Amino acid sequence: MIHIFLCIFHLSSAAMTSRCIPRGNFDLPVFMTSGDFTIGGIFPLHYRVELPPTDYMKKPLTAMCRGFDPMAFHWALTMGLAVEEINNRKDLLPEHTLAYRIFDSCATPVMAQKAVLAALNGQDVVQSFMCSGASPLLGLIGESGSSQSIVVSRTLEPFRIPMISYFSTCSCLSDRKQFPTFFRVVPSDDYQVKAIAQLLKRFDWTWIGVVTEDHDYGRFALQGLKREIENTKICLAYHEMIPKDYTQERVLKILKVMKESTAKVVVVFSGEGEFYPFLTEFVAQNITGIQWIASEAWVTASMLAETYSFLDGTIGFAIRQGHVPGLQDYIRTVTPERYPSIPQVQELWEALYGCSPSTSTLSSHLPSCTGKEILRKEYSAYMNTSSPRVTYNVYKAVYAFAHSLHNLIECRNGHGPFENLSCANLNNVFPWQLQHYLQEISFSISGEEVNFDIKGDAIPSYDLINWQRSASGDMQFIKVGLYDGAQHSGKELVIEKQAIAWSNQQTKVPVSVCSNGCTPGYRKAVRHGQSLCCFDCVPCDIGKISNQTDSVDCLSCPEDYWSNVNRTECIQKVIEFLSHDAMGMTLTVIAVAGAFLTITVLGIFLYNKGTPIVRVNNSELSFFILVSLTFCFLCALIFIGEPTSWSCMLRHTAFSITFSLCISCILGKTLVVLAAFTATRPGNNIMKWLGPTQQRIIIFCCTLVQVLICTVWLVVSPPFPYRNTKYQQSKIILDCSVGSDLAFWCVLGYIGLLACVCFFLAFLARKLPGRAGWVIKKYVMINCGWM
Repeated sequence: MIHIFLCIFHLSSAAMTSRCIPRGNFDLPVFMTSGDFTIGGIFPLHYRVELPPTDYMKKPLTAMCRGFDPMAFHWALTMGLAVEEINNRKDLLPEHTLAYRIFDSCATPVMAQKAVLAALNGQDVVQSFMCSGASPLLGLIGESGSSQSIVVSRTLEPFRIPMISYFSTCSCLSDRKQFPTFFRVVPSDDYQVKAIAQLLKRFDWTWIGVVTEDHDYGRFALQGLKREIENTKICLAYHEMIPKDYTQERVLKILKVMKESTAKVVVVFSGEGEFYPFLTEFVAQNITGIQWIASEAWVTASMLAETYSFLDGTIGFAIRQGHVPGLQDYIRTVTPERYPSIPQVQELWEALYGCSPSTSTLSSHLPSCTGKEILRKEYSAYMNTSSPRVTYNVYKAVYAFAHSLHNLIECRNGHGPFENLSCANLNNVFPWQLQHYLQEISFSISGEEVNFDIKGDAIPSYDLINWQRSASGDMQFIKVGLYDGAQHSGKELVIEKQAIAWSNQQTKVPVSVCSNGCTPGYRKAVRHGQSLCCFDCVPCDIGKISNQTDSVDCLSCPEDYWSNVNRTECIQKVIEFLSHDAMGMTLTVIAVAGAFLTITVLGIFLYNKGTPIVRVNNSELSFFILVSLTFCFLCALIFIGEPTSWSCMLRHTAFSITFSLCISCILGKTLVVLAAFTATRPGNNIMKWLGPTQQRIIIFCCTLVQVLICTVWLVVSPPFPYRNTKYQQSKIILDCSVGSDLAFWCVLGYIGLLACVCFFLAFLARKLPGRAGWVIKKYVMINCGWM
C-alpha cells in the first residue's frame, strides 16, 4: 500500500519531544505528537496531483502532489495551535493530553483515501504490505472538499470513527444512513442554496446561469438550487459543468454559452482550484457584464480576488467568521531558519516569497534567499488572521472533540449512557463511545454556541460578502448582510443594499431577466418551446383586466362591470334606459301632442253631439275610438323612465287593451258599413241585427278577449325589469322582459287578428253597390236609432 504522508511540526515544547519517523522510502513522513488521546487531521496541502508517465514496461512511479497551498497549511497550523492551547488548559481535559496526526489529501479523493488509511494504520504498518494492529485514532478532522470527505467518511464508517469536517458542505453528507459518523461545523449546502435562492428573489434576478465543478459538491448544490427555485419565477438559462479532466476545448464551449446567453447573473458552485484555470480562459474571451454569485467555497478566495480584477462586485455567502487567539504569533514562528528539515516549510517559503531558502534540501529553480524576505502581496491572506472563517472552523472542530472527550472523562459509573449505565474505559476508549458524546455536545466559543443536530450538521449561519476594491487598489471582502437559518421563514436574510458595490462599477442593481415584466393591462404568453421566464406581453381582451405586473392570465370583470381603456381595472358599466333626454323628450312631445289633438277632436264631437253630422257618424263608437286613441298616445309615456315592476306590467297590457278597444270600435264600424252596403234590396232585415246594442256587445267581447289574455299573462308570468348586456357588452340597458313569450305573442297576435279582420271587411266594402242613396239612408237610420 502506498501512503503519502506529511510531516508538520507542532510548534511547542511538546514538539521537541515528538518524533518525526521516516516511513520506508516515502518522501513525506508522518508527523505525530504524543498524548493520551489521538485525533487525525487531513488537509489539502497541495491542490493538484501529477501522474507519472506509464509505459507498461516497468512499475509506475508514485503520483506526486504539486502546487503547495499556503492557506491549507494555515489551517493545519490552526489544528496544532488548538491542540496546544487545550493541553495547556486546566479546565478542559485535566490530567489528560490530546495528540494529533496530520496528513495531506492533495485535494483529490484518491489521495484523501490514502491519507485516511495512513491515519488508521499502526506505527509499524510500513514494515508490511498488510495493515496490522489497531488504530489509536479516536476521531478525524477533515476534509475540505466534499468529494474527499465522502471517501474518507465511508472509509472510517466500518471502524465507527467520528469525523468532523471544517469545509465540506455537500447536502449528501447529511444522510445518516450513508454517513453515520460524519459531523461538520460548516452549514450544509441545503442552507446555502436556500440563502442564494432568497438572494435571487430579493434582487428580482429571474434569469440566471449556473456553473458547477464536476464533483459531488457541484452536483448536489445544483440539485438543491433547482429544488429551491422550482415554484418561483426564477429560471435557469443554462447549466455548465467545469470538466474534471480540464480541456480547453470543453471550457471554450462553456464560455460560448455564457457569451451568447442573455443571463447576466451567474452562480458558481466550485472550489478555488477548479475555478482558477476556468477564469484564465474567461479573461481571453472578453465576456463582460456578468454579476458573479459565489458559493462559500470561493467567496473569500484571496488569490482569485487579487488575480482577476473583473470579479469586482462579486457577491456570495461565506461561512461565519470567528476569532482564533494567538494564531498570528503562532504562524510567524514557522520559518526555514527555525525548522530547516521540514520540507513543507521550505515549500511554504517558496510559495510565499518566490525564493528557495538557503537551508532547503529540495531542488529548486528559484533564487536562494535568507528567510527574512518581505511577504508577497498575492499571499498576504496567509498572514491575515483578523477574520478567519475556515480557520475558525478547524479551531471549533478541535474544541468539539476536546469537549466530547472531557464529558466522556467526567462520566461516573452508574450514571453513564452505555449498557448498565456504564461509562467508557479510559484505558480503552472506543471511537463510537466518543461519537455518543459528540452528538450531545454543546459549548460556547468566541461567543458562538456550538452543537450538532441529529444529522450532524451545525446551526446554519452565513455572512453575505461583497468584493470591493479599496482606494489603494486592494480587494476587500466586505460584509453586507447575513443569513441566519435559525430565524423564522422569510426573515433569515438581511441585506444592507446601500453598502453593496456591483460589478462593472454599476450604481444600480443589475438586471437579469429573459423578458421584461408585463405591466398591468397585459398578460404573459409563454413562447413555445422556451422557458417559462421567456414570454411575450399580450394585452387583455375587452372585458378582462390585469392589475398586477407579470400576470399569467387576465381576470374577467363581474357582470355589472367592464374594463377600462388600459385594461387595468373594472369600472361599472354605463346604465342606459329611455330617459327624459332628447329621444325621451321627443317621444313625450309626440305622445302629448297626439293625445291633445285627439282630446280636442273628442271635445268638438261632444260639443256638437246633437248635430245630425255627429249623430250620423255613430257618435258613440266615435267617442270610444277617440278615447282609446288618447290612451294609446299616453301609453308611450309609460315607456319613458327607469323600468319598474309596475311600469313593465303596464307597458304591454295597457297599450294592448286600449289598442284592442280602438280596433274593436273600428271593426264594429266597418262591420256596420259592410252590412249596410250588402243589404241592397228593400225589406232586407240584416241591419236590425247591427243596432247600437249589438255594436256595443261586439266591441265589449272583442276587447274582453284581450283583457283575459293580459290577465292570464300577469298571473302566470308577468313582465319584469331586465338588465340587458347582450347588445352592448360595455353598457347595461335597463329594459322590460316580457316574462312569458307565449303570452306576449298571443297579445300581439290577437291585435294582428283584429287588424286583419278589419282590413278584410274594409276590402269587401271598397266598392259601393248600386242604389247607394237607399243604403246610406238605412245606415243613417241605424246609427241614429230610428230602426
